[in-house]
Amino acid sequence: MQTFRRLLPSASSLIIFEAAGRHQNFSRAAEELGMTQAAVSFAVRKLEDQLGIPLFHREHRSVELTDVGERFHADVTVGLSRIQKSAEDIRTKGREANVTLAASTAFGSMWMLPRLARLRADLPDIDLRIQTSVRDLDLDEEPIPLGVRGGDPASWPRYHSAMLAPEVVFPVASAGFVERRGLPERPEDLLTLPLIHLEEPVRAACDWSEWFTSAGVRYSAQARRLAINDYVLVIQAVLAGEGVALGWQHLIEEQIRSKALVPVGGHVLHTNLAFHVVWPRSRELNAQARRVRDWLVEEGRRIPGCDAACRSNPSF
Repeated sequence: MQTFRRLLPSASSLIIFEAAGRHQNFSRAAEELGMTQAAVSFAVRKLEDQLGIPLFHREHRSVELTDVGERFHADVTVGLSRIQKSAEDIRTKGREANVTLAASTAFGSMWMLPRLARLRADLPDIDLRIQTSVRDLDLDEEPIPLGVRGGDPASWPRYHSAMLAPEVVFPVASAGFVERRGLPERPEDLLTLPLIHLEEPVRAACDWSEWFTSAGVRYSAQARRLAINDYVLVIQAVLAGEGVALGWQHLIEEQIRSKALVPVGGHVLHTNLAFHVVWPRSRELNAQARRVRDWLVEEGRRIPGCDAACRSNPSF
């Protein structure tokens, strides 16, 4: 029995023939395929020799499919289309195990990284990819199924959302700073201490003025201050003993639990906003992305209430 290899033309010759027949022009086919016109003409001639029949009428500076060529071209087009679709389906299946999550650098490094071992244990067949950005990416325009956003879901009508954690903000200092300077027990006690400011370049974020206002304390900006536009660096500065900064409870829970960071100031701000896992309404999540979404939401439920976490400090 003769094999397909002997019976069938090569895949490359069929691809060249499909383009030449579709354009009815060897030069335009060559341009599409990144070849020379002579190479296309040679490949078609070789295919005709293999089949033993002309596939094109050749006129001066033009070509036209013969009747046999038209029938063969229709079959080749259908066959290549089916192969292309099958290959794309296989590639899609291969990508299903890869789930990308868009988030801030702070969320990626402070919330996700401490949980990666647990994620690998719970979802061993999923390859999670974290894409960080200084702004919230438009998931409708990006091939990214999931994102993490802070705020009010009413502001994102094009997205479904599931709450990950409420926005709870309170000042923190390092254990060494508290040992040197004493424990500030009231909001007004912070006015004389070096305050570290987060200056978010794009995303809106609670600042010291908002926190003091919520505590009923009048605040005037300090003449000299340390301002940083990256929250990870803000917390590193606090840990280094440079001063006091606002802490987002869902991000710093590990440092609070280990007592590397100490809640100070005696006041907790609940903004009535929250951080959410979001996904576009315009397309359906695949099974793997749904599993990651559900895992994230379940992890969010493990975060203890801020008030409970802070009650270990006598000032709260």
